[in-house]
Amino acid sequence: MIKDWQELSKLIGDKKITVERVRLMESGIAVEGEFELPPLARMSAEDQVFLAAFVKCHGSIKQMEKYFGVSYPTIKNRLNRLAGKFEFVEIEPVPDRSDVLNRLDRGEISVNEAIETLNKGGKNE
Repeated sequence: MIKDWQELSKLIGDKKITVERVRLMESGIAVEGEFELPPLARMSAEDQVFLAAFVKCHGSIKQMEKYFGVSYPTIKNRLNRLAGKFEFVEIEPVPDRSDVLNRLDRGEISVNEAIETLNKGGKNE
């Protein structure tokens, strides 16, 4: 019997799995079906620890270098590799006010387009 998530992570490796039963410990309620694990849960235990440390360090690569005893490029490369596993996240950049005004000044966009672009950036959808 597998006793913890680290053992499970080693057993699974990079293989795709489907969870078929989930039981709530407090109530004993069980739900059966096919459930895909979220990207973070599909990562190796080592990668999960790395990301947890990154969050704990508030995203400081300098602290990560000290914690893991590796160079900046090593931390950056690993973060880039792990970020590739989160392709479902789409982040739309907030328009830079000065960039919009410069584009307006150069005649690349109209006043209405500039207003619309700036208004989009201020909304939390």
